[in-house]
Amino acid sequence: MIGLNDNIVSDRDFVMISDLVHQHCGINLHDGKRELVQARIAKKLRLGGFSTASQYIDHVLADKSGERFRDLVDSLSTNLTSFFRESNHFDFLSEQFLHTLIERKRKQHSTRIRAWSAGCSSGEEPYTLAITLLEAVEGQGSWDIKILATDISRKVLAIAQNGAYDKSRVEKVPPMLRSKYFMAGPDREHVQVGTALRNTIRFNYLNLQEDWPFSGPFDVIFCRNVMIYFDKPTQQRLVNRFYDVLEGGGLLFTGHSESLTGINHKFNYVRPTIYVKPS
Repeated sequence: MIGLNDNIVSDRDFVMISDLVHQHCGINLHDGKRELVQARIAKKLRLGGFSTASQYIDHVLADKSGERFRDLVDSLSTNLTSFFRESNHFDFLSEQFLHTLIERKRKQHSTRIRAWSAGCSSGEEPYTLAITLLEAVEGQGSWDIKILATDISRKVLAIAQNGAYDKSRVEKVPPMLRSKYFMAGPDREHVQVGTALRNTIRFNYLNLQEDWPFSGPFDVIFCRNVMIYFDKPTQQRLVNRFYDVLEGGGLLFTGHSESLTGINHKFNYVRPTIYVKPS
């Protein structure tokens, strides 16, 4: 039996996995990730009945459909998230930015608001964003609000699209909003996102390193706790692509442990982890 402490991933295996994943999606599996890779590959070997990591890698690469490789990337991705995670971002939107945005849209005779949750994981972030936007425009006429939510993991996208969450997962949602935007789930332990949220969000698979089948413009982009997995050159390319699809005056939100320091970009700094594209 393979144990977590067994050195099942050789240096050669680790380099091959790291190179393959980096080429595919930009994730940087540096030496600090070796323990994570070891644990995730050990699980794959146990479940698949493989004797060695090399045997498993050969199995993955032999699949011309790419499905096994996508499953490998899924297993190496960390998908920690929650409703209203890093709540200061949603506070900034509701208390400062959205009022200004709504007024600017009115002057442009537009009711269109577009946002993107890039790296949406199991859906808590885009659903929270939808609640924040819908609350901001309530009582202010009819608005065309749409959120694009993308991720490289089809596994978490399936959870997000299903929209059923354990009751403990929605504890951070204020009770009034919980009763307004969620309904009874498939059983006593779960709640289901309501129609208003579902109608606002479109979930799609997207590898951020590949071509994007859209050009924006977005008013808000959330890309939080995603770039920490990329090296600096990959981060720089991504940040500048975000700039290109943002509306002038639009905001980019990054994770609390991420900054644009050391990256050549044209954003203006608003406050830690919040950046604006000049109008």
